[in-house]
Amino acid sequence: MGFRCGIVGLPNVGKSTLFNALTETQAAQAANYPFCTIEPNVGQVAVPDERLDKIAAIAKSAKIIPTQLGFVDIAGLVKGASAGEGLGNQFLGNIREVDAIVHVLRCFEDDDIQHVSNKVDPIADAEVVETELMLSDLESLEKRVDNAAKRATAGDKEAKALASVLGQALALLRDGKPARLTEPKDDEEARLLEQAQLLTAKPVLYVCNVAEDEAAKGNALSELVFAKAASEGAQAVVVSAAIESELVQMPPEDRAEFLTELGLEESGLARVIRAGYQLLGLKTFFTAGPKESRAWTFPDGALAPQAAGEIHTDFEKGFIRAETIAYEDYVSLGGENAAKDAGKLRQEGKEYVVQDGDVLMFKFNV
Repeated sequence: MGFRCGIVGLPNVGKSTLFNALTETQAAQAANYPFCTIEPNVGQVAVPDERLDKIAAIAKSAKIIPTQLGFVDIAGLVKGASAGEGLGNQFLGNIREVDAIVHVLRCFEDDDIQHVSNKVDPIADAEVVETELMLSDLESLEKRVDNAAKRATAGDKEAKALASVLGQALALLRDGKPARLTEPKDDEEARLLEQAQLLTAKPVLYVCNVAEDEAAKGNALSELVFAKAASEGAQAVVVSAAIESELVQMPPEDRAEFLTELGLEESGLARVIRAGYQLLGLKTFFTAGPKESRAWTFPDGALAPQAAGEIHTDFEKGFIRAETIAYEDYVSLGGENAAKDAGKLRQEGKEYVVQDGDVLMFKFNV
């Protein structure tokens, strides 16, 4: 299952710098002028997970394959984008295709870096982008809700559910609130809301880009962003894009010491990944063996056949059972054979809810 996070924000807030650092590439041109990103750059990021390394060491795996999260660097939005200002609706379309929005906000002062509004105000910046997304959603919904309501009066059950959930979203938007605050009454409405691909229905992670000396504790500006995130059910993290840029140029063995000197326990990448996983409701299971140990992403609450389908659709179709070992048991006992001898290898069926960290082997028949 591939998940993609779209990095958005006003011009010159550090989007492309962060993207380059996160993906350890120079795929996105970072330049000190608006619209330096013309086409959305896409990068796949290996998700850091110490558990995978420990499992691979025990299994004596020849290869280690982490799970990945995709990041899409989308050009800076400006006021009026929904009406075609700047580079306009092209970028709203790019946002529509991602699973979550990573909204980078400038929370640092620097006279050498131009700000489109000539002032540093992350809340105002967030509202500019949010307003453009809401305006785009409003335009998208008004006709759709009317059409669904007309079909509902003719007895169309799906249209009735659609008119209900999209009508609620439309009311929120007209009240200046994002569609992600919509509360579907059942799974059908939740499915229809997801299919609508509303920009403001997507989960949001605010990334507060601060100066290097503020990366450990943030600052007054980032505190305002955290309060905003808490009020709307979003997530927020503090990152210094400048530090992340330095990190990726260092040998891996030097990075931990560099972070410690700055009072940091982990990189900005790790914080963004963890917050992104939490935002999207994602978990990780593992497969292990002498050829490879691998991490797999699955949605929280998935049953064993669904998790098997993350490896291959045939695994889900022909699912028989899952041989399951909890991560803690796998590591503390020293691997599959020892876990089996200790009675910690379980045979789980189709109704098993996969747990984060499970080490699984699937039995299937096609």
